[in-house]
Amino acid sequence: MERNVMLEVNDVHVYYGNIHAIKGVSLQVREGEVVSLIGANGAGKTTILQTISGLLPATQGNISFQGQNITKTEAHKIVKMGMAQVPEGRRIFANLTVKDNLKMGSFTVKDTPENLEKNRASVYARFPRLWERKNQMAGTLSGGEQQMLAMGRALMSRPKLLLLDEPSMGLAPILVKEIFEIIRNVSKDGVTVLLVEQNAKIALSISNRAYVLETGAIALEGDSQELMTNEKVKKAYLGA
Repeated sequence: MERNVMLEVNDVHVYYGNIHAIKGVSLQVREGEVVSLIGANGAGKTTILQTISGLLPATQGNISFQGQNITKTEAHKIVKMGMAQVPEGRRIFANLTVKDNLKMGSFTVKDTPENLEKNRASVYARFPRLWERKNQMAGTLSGGEQQMLAMGRALMSRPKLLLLDEPSMGLAPILVKEIFEIIRNVSKDGVTVLLVEQNAKIALSISNRAYVLETGAIALEGDSQELMTNEKVKKAYLGA
């Protein structure tokens, strides 16, 4: 059975001044999928995520989320619609406690205090280390714990689609494995994921489908397992 398309990016172009950063990118993410976007540094991966989430304007093309055109929709309204981004570099509130960072994540959610508390409890259950450090200043956490907090904060908005930007960046291999196991479990619990990741091997191992971005354009797309055996991908991104 074909899954419904949750996110559709159609012929999107983005400029930074005179620089043509994104050149006619089209991609789809279907409900329940993990889709990865891989490519070298500077290929435009983060720019695409920021354009999808409303932080950067598309010069041309359109973006739809759950059948609704969001090309010119403001970022905070997109969050309310059910999309959350975990930005590159975590961007947690260093001078707030772990607990208060999570509260910030539910800022757009209109619900009863009891339900919000249940949601926070589910985030703590997923990230036990955050529970242990809930009263600690977020800036004093390790890199891996800060990544967990950034993900937990995004999940507090109860997203239908989670955008992850370089979750493995700066982490030791053992922590990378742990973070990606959490991503796998988030997906199993019904959250659709669009993953931007420079570590192509781990991104392809966790995703259903993938797009390869080169200098602002899609160079390849397909089933993740098939792309892992593609000679070009192996040579350029998998160290083969």
